[in-house]
Amino acid sequence: MPKLFCSLSAAAALAFPPGALAYPGGTPLFVTDVAPYCASCHSSLSTEQLRGAPEKRIQSELAGNKHIRKIEAAQPDGPYATLTPAERVALIRGIRAIDAASRVEIAAPAAVKAGELFEVTVTTTGGGGPVIGIALVDAAHRWQARPAASAGWQIVKQPRVLGADGADQTKFMSGRNPELPAGISYVNVYGIETNPAAGEFASARVIYQIRAPLQPGRYPLGAVFLYGTEKAAPHGAVKEVWGQRPLGGFTGSSGRVRFSEVIEIEVR
Repeated sequence: MPKLFCSLSAAAALAFPPGALAYPGGTPLFVTDVAPYCASCHSSLSTEQLRGAPEKRIQSELAGNKHIRKIEAAQPDGPYATLTPAERVALIRGIRAIDAASRVEIAAPAAVKAGELFEVTVTTTGGGGPVIGIALVDAAHRWQARPAASAGWQIVKQPRVLGADGADQTKFMSGRNPELPAGISYVNVYGIETNPAAGEFASARVIYQIRAPLQPGRYPLGAVFLYGTEKAAPHGAVKEVWGQRPLGGFTGSSGRVRFSEVIEIEVR
């Protein structure tokens, strides 16, 4: 699952035990809008989501360089040194299968009236689980996307989260302070089960009720999908007293940032 907000990890680690941190198992302490730049310990799957950055910086963020290469190299003092060569091959194969199967799609009207209330659905497939992160953003750019509200979209009520079993989930949103508005664009989805060897990848949906801007024009809207890989891949999970963690560790770059198509909705 997404190991979000890793730039905060050092400070947070001093304040909370591993189970409270829960980045590889969700972000229950952060029940608010997010921007994908916070996922600093994730890897990127395309150069397009890093466009405009220096080429060296872009290459350093790609999954093959930032994550897979660590497994292949298996430094003696690193976490992957505990695996045999065959186990490392199996781990990489599983990770690549998860990445190949994972996707996110957004469905929304092509045009709405100014101030109109309408529905947007984000659907994901894959991700390593057992928890994934989904958010609405205004651009498919890892370091420069903003939460959807920054583009003028108002999420008017609590998002409806449908897990892999099709049932409604309220676990994440129950952590939102009831004194604050419930209309946020980021959620965790729980119960994601992935078996890359068997080709089994769960799907989930999040349904948003959104009010259009009052000013006519064309407004962007997309979704970001944050997920992990190692815990669902062979030899990639490590059992702890508080649960499981990725073999590569809290900052091991085994998480991913993936974007949907960014659509432009006409507000009339």
